[in-house]
Amino acid sequence: MYAMLFAACCMGLSSCSSDDDDNKDGGLAEKDQAMQAIVGQYVNNVVFPIYKSLAAQTSTLFDQLVEAKAKLRAGTLAQGDIDKICQTFIAARSAWESSESFLYGAATDFGIDPHIDTWPLDRTALAKALSSAEIIDDLDDLEDGGIDNARALVGEQQLGFHGIEFIIFRNGKNRSLAALKGVEDDEAFSGRNITGEQELVFAAAVAGDLRDKCFQLEVSWLGSQAPKAHQERVEECEFPTTVAGGNASYGENMLNATKAGSTLATWRGVMSTILVAGCSNICAEVAGQKIGQAYLGTDPDYIESPYSQRSYYDFFDNVSSIQYSLYGQQSASAHANSIMTYLEKYNATMAASLKTKLNAALSALDKAKAGTPFVVDSHSTNAKVAMDAINALDDAINEAASWIAQN
Repeated sequence: MYAMLFAACCMGLSSCSSDDDDNKDGGLAEKDQAMQAIVGQYVNNVVFPIYKSLAAQTSTLFDQLVEAKAKLRAGTLAQGDIDKICQTFIAARSAWESSESFLYGAATDFGIDPHIDTWPLDRTALAKALSSAEIIDDLDDLEDGGIDNARALVGEQQLGFHGIEFIIFRNGKNRSLAALKGVEDDEAFSGRNITGEQELVFAAAVAGDLRDKCFQLEVSWLGSQAPKAHQERVEECEFPTTVAGGNASYGENMLNATKAGSTLATWRGVMSTILVAGCSNICAEVAGQKIGQAYLGTDPDYIESPYSQRSYYDFFDNVSSIQYSLYGQQSASAHANSIMTYLEKYNATMAASLKTKLNAALSALDKAKAGTPFVVDSHSTNAKVAMDAINALDDAINEAASWIAQN
């Protein structure tokens, strides 16, 4: 009897030990499973829709600028046409800035970020380029290389959002019809007699180049899910769209992490990419460069979106991009399959701290948007408060990334 009881007890202890191991293994499997669901939600409901919106808005912007050029020549351009262009530009700009928490991948690998979003604009070089009748003729011929040759014709620092912004905005307002019917009066253009028609020729060609690069971003992430017309245009431009060393789109590569063919070996590695290479990276850029360079006097001219005076809107969209990445959707609440919900389940204290710092950064930038534009006063208290809040958010993001990697 004693022998049987001892044997039963040993079996019980063995069983309990085995159960503990299973729970431990099950816990790890459970977290991996949760991370896989988080990544699926993030890719399909954050990355994909934002890049689709960006591609659609920049395509519309191009069409509107081509139409505006024709209308100006026909004498039928109205202020309402200009206002619609500005509205589309703002929507496209917001989509781009809202994507900056996932600049890793195609945006970086293919040099798309600097190509479409470099500042400050070299207005002197732009004035010189637009003074050339040959360059204007080449840019005007959109069917035969005007778009494709924009970079070579005017230089990369004049391309992208800010080259267009200079043409359609001034001093925080939509450009007036009278201004586009006249001669450019910016001091860098003094004595060159550059007309609004020439400026719209430039803006239309640059918008075509911007559209094409945003199509490249969309196709690089969505692959065959991108609109067929966008895929065809990217093929026509001969742009690369797949992850190095394979044929997978960036979306497929991330969704298929841990599987053969993916460059991403672990789900924790993917989470680190989202948090560190994505969210932390844009925090550091906004606080240290976009705000910091002008605020600290390192480079007083390093001010994003100076002609529309929408710098703080850009910064707010950047931090909103972080919110979407953490929440798994374009919302102020966290999806069940999100990094924030994961942290709330496994480390509630850390989740609460991260959420507090996220809200503080958004609140500081929301207040700054309502105050003096950054380009007018880059040394304001609002700028300092926002910079400090974003730095604190950056610290919290890195703490979360470190904890997830180790637990």
